[in-house]
Amino acid sequence: MDRLATADLEHGAAQARSDQPGAEAAHGVARVEAEAVNKTETRSLYKSRVKIFPKRTRGTFRRLKWIIMALTLGVYYVAPWLRWDRGPNAPDQAILIDIPARRFYFFFIEIWPQEVYYLTGILILSALVLFLATSLFGRVWCGYTCPQTVWTDLFIAVERMIEGDRGARMRLDKSPGSARKLGLRLVKHSLWIVIAVLTGGAWVFYFADAPTLLRELATLQAPFVAYAAIGVLTFTTYMLGGLAREQVCTYMCPWPRIQAAMTDVDSLIVTYRSYRGEPRGPHRRNEPWEGRGDCIDCNNCVVVCPMGIDIRDGSQLECINCGLCIDACDEIMDKIGRPRGLIAYDTLANTERRAQGQDVRYTLLRARPLLYAGLIAVVGLIMLFGLTTRAALDLNVLRDRNPLYVELSDGSVRNGYTVKIINKRHETRAFRLEVDGLVGHGIDVVGMNFEGDPVLEVGADKLASYRVFVTAPRDTFKGSSTPVHFTVTDTLDGSTITYDSVFRAPEP
Repeated sequence: MDRLATADLEHGAAQARSDQPGAEAAHGVARVEAEAVNKTETRSLYKSRVKIFPKRTRGTFRRLKWIIMALTLGVYYVAPWLRWDRGPNAPDQAILIDIPARRFYFFFIEIWPQEVYYLTGILILSALVLFLATSLFGRVWCGYTCPQTVWTDLFIAVERMIEGDRGARMRLDKSPGSARKLGLRLVKHSLWIVIAVLTGGAWVFYFADAPTLLRELATLQAPFVAYAAIGVLTFTTYMLGGLAREQVCTYMCPWPRIQAAMTDVDSLIVTYRSYRGEPRGPHRRNEPWEGRGDCIDCNNCVVVCPMGIDIRDGSQLECINCGLCIDACDEIMDKIGRPRGLIAYDTLANTERRAQGQDVRYTLLRARPLLYAGLIAVVGLIMLFGLTTRAALDLNVLRDRNPLYVELSDGSVRNGYTVKIINKRHETRAFRLEVDGLVGHGIDVVGMNFEGDPVLEVGADKLASYRVFVTAPRDTFKGSSTPVHFTVTDTLDGSTITYDSVFRAPEP
């Protein structure tokens, strides 16, 4: 009970006690308390959820949503099973996030941990493409390709198949408990759980060899983390797609708030053409249309909306631009003999122009879309250049910091280094190690005996780490820090890579 309501209750109770003696006063207090509670409930800031039962509709946009759902679900479920030959020493799964080996494979592209900036580039590109699509066509991502929308559509289709269309589902929901209601709900939720399990199962196949993991899952030999991931994803898919539905888009997702900054009056969004539809109202056969709008207030655009909004109230945060209200309205317009397009994809600027009888125009080449398109081109070209020019060989040298150097008995100075060579080829290679910048120096590799420059072997698609000591005469230094260059050369094709470091020594 809020503070205002408490004050009202206390004031009313005191008034009742002062005005009415004995039992009458007690009844007066009870009445005032009841009125205060009712007032508090009326002032509650929490609104209970009103269940939405979307009605089935047919039309262009509904067919488009079915097609996109089939394509996106097909890609999601099939992609882990695609094969790609990378050679004898590499996995052949086309798309694989290999966490133990710290690799990401995408067909012919292989990303190493130190190349995580490519994943950053992909995320930036994805965001920019989303910004561009929103600035041009509104919230179409949410209406057609967002995973929440796709799985919610699938869950509603299963619900409609089991319980019937809108009217039948509403009657079943209001009906008292019965064997039929229990049976229908049990079948529906069982199918939802099957879909959710398949969703979680498909996701874990991206992190391991799919055929091997499937066999291990079926024989209960898979790692615990695989079962845990499937369990978590099953629960979230079932909750978000089956139970929460539109609440995810309205309250949990930040994009409805952000996308408003991406659109303007020239963005193509689902629009109710009020200049043509108003004043609305029921229409009887053979009645004239003069002096009234084409909207007959049938509410078909409302009952088909998966978000439960009325598009005739204007652009709203909840609208996901799915276009189902367009199909529903066009169907009604056909029945009453009026032109289609009372609800359509249009711009706010063109709606105003039509209302004033002006010519309409679509301005796609605007500052904002051009800015997003330019950024997409720049980021894409940078990533493409990086991928096409990156070397199959990488080198990293870490100098010992404790101690910085060691003075040997013969007066020479020794520095220790850790040399890491990355061989990105799918075959074992041998590399010659050289150090430039010192005079009369020697190179020692722990655990190896050799003459001349050492030759280090690195396995296929592996990182090899070697402990290296570089020794040089004391009289060759001009200062306490001398620049040196570590060079690694592939003995097979002659490709090289250099890493700059320093050689530390006492002050001369």
